[in-house]
Amino acid sequence: MLSCSEAYNAATADADRTPRHTISEVSAASGLTAHTLRWYERIGLLDPIDRSHSGQRRYSDADLARLAFLGRLRLTGMPVADMQRYVELARGGDGTRADRRDLLVAHREEVRRRIADLHATLAVLDYKIDLYSASPGLAAEESERMSA
Repeated sequence: MLSCSEAYNAATADADRTPRHTISEVSAASGLTAHTLRWYERIGLLDPIDRSHSGQRRYSDADLARLAFLGRLRLTGMPVADMQRYVELARGGDGTRADRRDLLVAHREEVRRRIADLHATLAVLDYKIDLYSASPGLAAEESERMSA
């Protein structure tokens, strides 16, 4: 049996569906607040979470796998609405595989565009850093040219 952190980091498709992780454990493993976890459930990004006999949420390894994937999508800047669309499609089963693929392909293209923009920006920063490292006189000339 995996710990909560191990289950979150393993994030496999065949994850155990036994509810056992508390919201505090999931929050610590995922970096999401308890409020955000409840919100994800409320807006449908997570399936309804099982409850203990006392009413406390208990997350399964499968829930953690979904959260890990959603976290990666958020990291790439995918809007919550697109994440919801993806989850809706996933709930639709194998008949929605092409639609899920299309959604991810379109998002991948957006991510690639942003990465290209970041590379260009990084090149400008590298240039400036090299300029300031080379000679104080060159940096001063560049500063004057940029402010003119």
